[in-house]
Amino acid sequence: MTAARDLNLEFADTEARKYAYDFDYRMHGYMLRAFEGKLPAGRALELGCFEGEFTKRLAAIYPDLTTVEGSSELIAIARAAAPAGVNFVLSRFEDFEPDLPFDAVFLTHTLEHLDEPVELLRRIGGWLTPTGRLFLVVPNAHAASRQIAVAMGLIPYPTAVTPGEHEHGHRRTYDLAALTAHVAEAGLGVIDMGGVFFKPFANFQFDKLIASGAVGEDYLEGCFKLGALYPDLCASIYAICAPPGAGDPA
Repeated sequence: MTAARDLNLEFADTEARKYAYDFDYRMHGYMLRAFEGKLPAGRALELGCFEGEFTKRLAAIYPDLTTVEGSSELIAIARAAAPAGVNFVLSRFEDFEPDLPFDAVFLTHTLEHLDEPVELLRRIGGWLTPTGRLFLVVPNAHAASRQIAVAMGLIPYPTAVTPGEHEHGHRRTYDLAALTAHVAEAGLGVIDMGGVFFKPFANFQFDKLIASGAVGEDYLEGCFKLGALYPDLCASIYAICAPPGAGDPA
């Protein structure tokens, strides 16, 4: 992000596109399920909070949680929603300097918004304890629903940034290869990579189908399980990263 960007404007809904759908909030639980057994204890950092829904989930796991957000309006909303113990910091990520290292850092659906993503990943590597982990999640360019949109002519190619996405602050659309390249360029080690939730429908379609009862929890659970088999067709892709010089992550 740069100083010229107004982060209080980028999260506003437009006539063509909402910033967040109910489906996005459902994805929070699936992300944490994908990380089960891999979450270290200790101090945690969340970079970007939107309205604090994921913050509340993290606070239930990490009593010592710091959340950094560049939008003053989102900080106010998230602070009202989150437990009192969460330490909120209003800052651009580029300006943030922690006093102590973290055992877990969460960067979920945020890296695609950054003007200099590799530089931030490099800095995060220096914020981790020697056994710390970065949990990095981004929307997937090759999600089945997005590939259908390309075939329909709604998006020119999978990794394109649509006008609506750009208006909401997106600067790139990641696939597994691009995510792997940026993690490697930042010097981080990879513990695990994969996908979260096989995605046959767009977010707004899922919202309508769930609200109508056409899609139930059993179908959603099936999509989550299928995501482990077909990461390249998932809603989101993730990397669990170790700090530079941590040795063989295996």
